[in-house]
Amino acid sequence: MSIGSEQRKTRAAQKFPPGIAYIDGRFRPISEARISVLDWGLLRSDATYDVVHVWQRRFFRLDAHLDRFLASVAKLRLSLPFDRATLAETLKECVRRSGLDDAYVEMICTRGFSPDFSRDPRAAVNRFIAFAIPFGWIADAEQRRRGLHLAIAEVRRIPPQSVDPRVKNYHWLDLVTGLFEAYDRGAENVLLCDLEGNVTEGAGFNLFAVSAGRVTTPSSGVLEGITRATVLELCAELGVPAETGTVSAEALTAADEVFVTSTAGGIMPVARIDGAAIGDGAPGRLTGKLTELYWAKHDDPAWTTPVD
Repeated sequence: MSIGSEQRKTRAAQKFPPGIAYIDGRFRPISEARISVLDWGLLRSDATYDVVHVWQRRFFRLDAHLDRFLASVAKLRLSLPFDRATLAETLKECVRRSGLDDAYVEMICTRGFSPDFSRDPRAAVNRFIAFAIPFGWIADAEQRRRGLHLAIAEVRRIPPQSVDPRVKNYHWLDLVTGLFEAYDRGAENVLLCDLEGNVTEGAGFNLFAVSAGRVTTPSSGVLEGITRATVLELCAELGVPAETGTVSAEALTAADEVFVTSTAGGIMPVARIDGAAIGDGAPGRLTGKLTELYWAKHDDPAWTTPVD
C-alpha cells in the first residue's frame, strides 16, 4: 500500500465530533477543517481565542465574550477580516449549520504566516477560524454531583510578566504538566500556584473559595473568565460579599466551600484538594444556590442571545 493511500485510510478512520467550522472564508464539516503546518498559531502558539457556549439555542453572554476576544486580538496586534457584527453572525451561522441545540463555540485568530516566509510577525497574514461542536463539560455528571477532586501541582503557573493570562491563549504546557502530576496523585484535575505560592487557576477554569460567608477568587495571574465575572454579579444579586484577592494554598484547603467556574460547565463544586475534604466533603450550600441561579439566567433575554 502506498503512503498516500495509507494516510487516506487513517484519515477516514478518525473520529470527529458533529459540528461545523468556518475557515478560509468557507463553512465546512469539522472533519474538513485544516490549517497550514506553517501557521505560527501551530508553530509558536501565536494566537488568541475565546469560547462561548450555546444552551437551548441561545448564546450565553455573547457580548462579553466578543468584548474579550476583540481586546485580545488588539493586544496581540492581530486583525480580523471583518467587523464585530459579522463576527457574531459567523458564530451564529456555525451553530445554525451544525444543527446543535447545546454547543461549544470557539473563535480563533492566529498569526498565520508571511507569504514570503519572513520571520517578521508584521508581515504575517492573520487567519480567523471558528467552529461549533457539541457542548462539553470540564467535570462529568458524577464529579458535578459529588464534587471534583483536585491537586495543587508543584509546577508553577507561567508568570503574567511573561504571558498575560488575561489574553486567552494556548500556552498550556504548565497546565498540562500539572495535569499529569495531578493524575499521578489520584486527582481528577489540577490547580497551579504563582511564584509566591498563591493559588491562581486550573486547566480551563477559575477558582473560588467561600469562607465565613465571603467569596474570594484570585485577582492576579489568571484569565478574567466570563463565568468568573458572572459569579461575582450573581453574588451581588444574592447579597453575598464577594471579592478578588490573594488566595493562599492554606486558606483554600481551610475554606468552607470551594468551586470552579468555566464556560465549559458553569459552576462546579470541589469536594477534595490534595486528598483532604473541603468542609464536609460535599458540595456546599452557597455553591448549589449559585449554580441554580446561573442556569436560570440561561432563559433570561438580558443574559442571552438567540441563535435564530
